Amino acid sequence: MRTATTGQVLYDAIAMRASALVLRAYSTSFGLGTRLLGARTRGDIHAVYALVRLADEVVDTYRGPDAGAELDELEEQVARALRTGYSTNVVVHAFARTARRIGIGHGEIDPFFASMRADLTVRTHDRESYERYVYGSAEVVGVMCLRAFLDADRRPGDPPVVPALPAVDGARALGAAFQKINFLRDLAADSGDLGRAYLPGVDPEHLTREDVRAVLEEIGGDLDRARAALPLLPTRARCAVAATAGLYDRLLRDLAATPVATLRARRVRVPGPVKAAVVVRAVAGVLADETRDRVRATPLLRSRAVAR
Repeated sequence: MRTATTGQVLYDAIAMRASALVLRAYSTSFGLGTRLLGARTRGDIHAVYALVRLADEVVDTYRGPDAGAELDELEEQVARALRTGYSTNVVVHAFARTARRIGIGHGEIDPFFASMRADLTVRTHDRESYERYVYGSAEVVGVMCLRAFLDADRRPGDPPVVPALPAVDGARALGAAFQKINFLRDLAADSGDLGRAYLPGVDPEHLTREDVRAVLEEIGGDLDRARAALPLLPTRARCAVAATAGLYDRLLRDLAATPVATLRARRVRVPGPVKAAVVVRAVAGVLADETRDRVRATPLLRSRAVAR
């Protein structure tokens, strides 16, 4: 006979499985990085990604006359599940379980839904609306992921880890870099299919090499900030973030070498074997850095032991 407890465990597991399926279906690059994480952190990242994708689908795929109402309903479901820990929407249920455990709250969720709502009405961004949109659509998602990374070794009963400000800055920068790269990669679809121009001061129909150079330079700065925060992450999260950043570094180089006419026409992609090689190099680099740090620390530890 199934009890309420076993039924809840089963429902929780189904919800997490559904979130993992969403990520596998929609993202190869991001999904590749999550494979380097421990099971609990990987599940949390799946839950975050699936909710983000669900909202994206409302504004990018459905786009019906009641899309605003659908988005409002999704946001209400999330708010209710944050209070109760339960939702009949399995993606929302998985997200709420993760959010309640690792400390994601309205400080991240409200800006995210504000940016999703902007996609229903804003067609061309100026610098101010662009930065506000990137913050809500990507930077706060980076902070959500950071909370999942820092929760990896937390013991049951302990409060969620409060991220240090430099780690938050790195997480926001990484989220911004990913989003801005996608603005360039999806230029044709965003302008042609969705009628949106995200990059301020850039006309997608008359994209110039100088436009591309300026955006890539901005993204490079974001990635530098993100890498500066890597040592603040647990080892497995550091490997995953380094691998994902490496994939986007490769995309930066490919975008820089792609003719402007091609950028206006189709999405630039990194082949699967190249992705695998980038991930291997990134992980090897993180592990080599950590080994070097341990070797450097050993004489200092010995000298302190002798002094005592």
